[in-house]
Amino acid sequence: MSTLIEAIKRESPDTIPVSVGMLPAGWLKYGSELQRLFDQYPQFFGGRQQDLSKVKDVMPSSYHKGSFTDEWGCVWSNMTDGMESIVTGHPVKCEEDIYALKIPENRDGRLPHGYMYLRLLDLCGFENAMLLFAEEEEPLRVLIDKVLEYNIYQIASILPRMGEMVTFGDDLGMQKGLAIGADRWRRYMKPCYRKMYGMIKAYKPSELIYMHSDGCIWEIMPDLVECGVDIINPQFRANGLDNLVRVCRKEQIIPINLDLDRQLFPHATRSQIFDHVGECVEALYLKEGALGLNIELNYEIPLENIASILDAVEKYRHYRPYTA
Repeated sequence: MSTLIEAIKRESPDTIPVSVGMLPAGWLKYGSELQRLFDQYPQFFGGRQQDLSKVKDVMPSSYHKGSFTDEWGCVWSNMTDGMESIVTGHPVKCEEDIYALKIPENRDGRLPHGYMYLRLLDLCGFENAMLLFAEEEEPLRVLIDKVLEYNIYQIASILPRMGEMVTFGDDLGMQKGLAIGADRWRRYMKPCYRKMYGMIKAYKPSELIYMHSDGCIWEIMPDLVECGVDIINPQFRANGLDNLVRVCRKEQIIPINLDLDRQLFPHATRSQIFDHVGECVEALYLKEGALGLNIELNYEIPLENIASILDAVEKYRHYRPYTA
């Protein structure tokens, strides 16, 4: 964490920070074999020992096979233990449901992944949400205001107990762009993030804000910075390396914790993995920092490929451009 903070602040960390996550489904599939592999990379896992007998016990409820209903009335369904659920039941089916929707009373400071934009889609379903954004009438504003009001309550409750950095996650993009377009996003969603993150900065100006967002978001990354985000976790494949270099290095410096190519990893050769990591680092490296490497591992990736990924980031986290 300290190296990542140095990178965000552009304090010239000794190495590029690397974060590695394994979804519970990976532990359920590989078990002790995965533990033996992780033991070989203490620089990334710090000697972490996974209690293989309790993988399911400690998983969040959304990672369990079956269904559950959240506090907003959304029904989540899952067919595979260890993978995240998806919303299959949407409580808001018409405009009357928007006006009748009750803001949950929970005030525990918990904002799960998909807390603002995705929450709108979860409540309405994708097609109905897109119709609301297309019509741009009062029901859309009412729905946004209700979700925002809840989020403000939650953020207010965590302000006194924040550490050095707070993390948020909301997938704003599709594979090739923003479903509602950049203009509508700026009109309706940007004020929400500005208000939420502004609360944090007003309470503690030095607080660092980390935002994860899947999908193609390069168009609005500068907007997220304007809202108060200090580092963004974007996806390599959805955004494209050329766009990330242009937006985050040439037009301005935006610190990023780059999500390496999850779609490549299950099928790549060792040399392809090294080439991918090297290409990203060489294109985005700055001596002062502003770069981290993020890896999400899953059961679809063979163990030998996991080893290759870890070897590649071990090599390139020490990267320094050649100088004569």
